[in-house]
Amino acid sequence: QLVESGGGLVQAGGSLRLSCAASGRSMSTYAMGWFRQAPGQAREFVAGISWSGSATSYGDSVKGRFTLSRDNVKNTLYLQMNSLKPEDTAVYYCAAKATPLDSVSRYVSLYKFWGQGTQVTVSS
Repeated sequence: QLVESGGGLVQAGGSLRLSCAASGRSMSTYAMGWFRQAPGQAREFVAGISWSGSATSYGDSVKGRFTLSRDNVKNTLYLQMNSLKPEDTAVYYCAAKATPLDSVSRYVSLYKFWGQGTQVTVSS
């Protein structure tokens, strides 16, 4: 089970830190990622990280503003979001890939385990 937290309402230019805690199963050998979905839009890749944390990938719209990290001892994934914009408003989901030791991917269909999502709202 993946449980996200840290969402909320913030003004443009502000920061939030999202967390995703895994329970019931260790995610330390799975690549993981964050996706987001705004109303009426498809789920969008935000960032991904390899199982070891040595490799990361970011969506073009968040590069330079968001930083993804993980703590495999705590079984937790983090997304630091800085310089937030109103267009970052969405429900943010964390996810883990289906296969251990697999590489980072931007494709929703390759992620098997999903959290319930946390709302991030950025006001202008």
